[in-house]
Amino acid sequence: MNFMNVLTADASAQAGGGALSLLITIGPLILMFVIMYFILIRPQKKKDKETQKMRQNVQVGDEITTIGGIIGLVVSLKEDNVVIETAGERNKIRIKRWAIQSNATIHDDLEG
Repeated sequence: MNFMNVLTADASAQAGGGALSLLITIGPLILMFVIMYFILIRPQKKKDKETQKMRQNVQVGDEITTIGGIIGLVVSLKEDNVVIETAGERNKIRIKRWAIQSNATIHDDLEG
């Protein structure tokens, strides 16, 4: 018996249990994707949803911080634009809603 006959005999023996072999091969890969979904993707989607809710609930008079680090009070709100007033010389800056990083003002009606 030469080496090629051994390889073909081994390949034909493995072909008989194809479904179980395929499940054993692909199973860990599927399990890894499921674990990654619950550890990485799902919490990030939840955080994004909370951030979006915070940005939509900004009110006039709130103290916010922008993604650039500018801290100011909200003076006016329009659909997608927010005008903030910074401390000191009371400069007014117009920013987009998506540029709000955090809201330091706590509203009692939004908690809970």
